[in-house]
Amino acid sequence: MRTDLLSDPITGLDEALAVADAFDDVLVAGLLRPQRIGGLTELAEALAGSPLAARVAEAVEKTAAGAAGEDHFVSLAAARIAVFGSVHDAVLARLAEATGRPGEEEAVRRVSASDSPNLLAAARSWLSDLARAGWQGIDHDLISASAPMISALLAEPSLRRPAVLLDGFAAELAASCPGAASERVPARRWGDLWSRGMLLTLPAATPAHGTVTGRLLPLGVDLMEHSTAAQAQVHAVFEPEDGSTPRLVRASVTVPKPDTIVGAGIWQLLRPRLSLLTAIGEGRSMELTGMPVTAEGDLLWQDGHARVGEPADAFSTARVALPKAAMPSVAPLDRHPVRIAVPVFLEGYGIEGEEDALTFTFAGNHLAVETDRIPVAGPLTPKAVASSSACIGLIRWDGGFRLQPLAVETTVRKKTTAVHAGAWAGGTTDKAGVKAEKAATEAAAVLRERAGRLLRK
Repeated sequence: MRTDLLSDPITGLDEALAVADAFDDVLVAGLLRPQRIGGLTELAEALAGSPLAARVAEAVEKTAAGAAGEDHFVSLAAARIAVFGSVHDAVLARLAEATGRPGEEEAVRRVSASDSPNLLAAARSWLSDLARAGWQGIDHDLISASAPMISALLAEPSLRRPAVLLDGFAAELAASCPGAASERVPARRWGDLWSRGMLLTLPAATPAHGTVTGRLLPLGVDLMEHSTAAQAQVHAVFEPEDGSTPRLVRASVTVPKPDTIVGAGIWQLLRPRLSLLTAIGEGRSMELTGMPVTAEGDLLWQDGHARVGEPADAFSTARVALPKAAMPSVAPLDRHPVRIAVPVFLEGYGIEGEEDALTFTFAGNHLAVETDRIPVAGPLTPKAVASSSACIGLIRWDGGFRLQPLAVETTVRKKTTAVHAGAWAGGTTDKAGVKAEKAATEAAAVLRERAGRLLRK
């Protein structure tokens, strides 16, 4: 891997981000009477050579005059998504050059009609009201007006994606009301949620799902959680049965959780939903037969299409199979730099800094290490990373390239030992892990007993 390319500037990146930031400043004040017209004109100029040029120019003109409607706001949201899409593509192209891996061709997509168009129109109307008011103009009445619409969206399984986004967005906004009193506005985050929400209310272009048969070689597990939900995302190399090019794939599982279940206890909630986690805990591959998969490399996991295979060492996979694995295509709406998470294998690096601010060095080049992303639900620690000699991780981008460790090789009692963030996914005999799992079992039992009382009443 050419780590020197991760330090070189990417042409046009800062200019594109400046355009997005200028438009986000307009959203802070509101689109009803925009005070920062420059942010709108910069957006129109950035899209001047694109297929969106005419629509964006019209939307900017109407917005500047205070006469914009929902269609104009949709055009502005699409323009903002396109700007971040260009940033995503530039960053991903640099990563492809650095890793030397081929990319898959983008899949043919078909536009499907929206389910429950009236509900989506209601969501679009509320998002338009938000844009008119601006983040400094939000109040509890405006945010609470979304509750009936969000409840109706959540009741429709096919609309769960926009429903969850809008539910979380409304909760964040409610916690910051009134907007006029907010000392700090997360302008880029709320701009991301607003623009993505607007486009999710439109008919979507979706690729047809295919199936795959072959061997799945896990690399590592990315575990994410907050007080009410947890997600495990397994990154792996898939080797097709027909001997064609290996590809990078993901398998994810998300579950609701009570805030009393934390740490290693979370695996108890995730494990029954994804048999792959047990195989990872045992250090094994999986044989897939007709497993559904999207064009973006996301396995739509069904246990009936998988069986446990032979032992498979993740570091052997990273050294031998990963360099040849093709990177999957990315859906247009998902082209945002915050979503980039590319598996890589690194060794032969130096280490600088403290455990909470580590940097890997390569012949004068530096790569920041995000040790704060290491989950507590596993044996991998910042200390292990700080003494490592090889690392499997995810390259992310946040104003620069950063590495999230998934597993490391380190020396324990003069012996090279692999330490994985997802080592406890299938169960553990580690004292700390056993203690956390026991506590989670007891907490779950108490919650079930209390829920039973409520139902009996």
